[in-house]
Amino acid sequence: MEIIRLEFQPNIKAKILELLSSFSSDELKIVQEDSDFDENKRKLEIAYTKLKSGTERMYSIDEVDAILDKTFSE
Repeated sequence: MEIIRLEFQPNIKAKILELLSSFSSDELKIVQEDSDFDENKRKLEIAYTKLKSGTERMYSIDEVDAILDKTFSE
């Protein structure tokens, strides 16, 4: 399947949904857009840039568990 993004005036939403409802669920699926998508994308790009540059480090679950154990035991 392909995905497109539509931007439209609120007053034509009912007409658009009426047209789209004429298609079967095999032909068309309406996916609600995440309202935080652009903000999440920006944060992810920043984190990825830091990871690539070496200023950030990833930890395994075991490493995080050990760090937390050490922190809470002090």
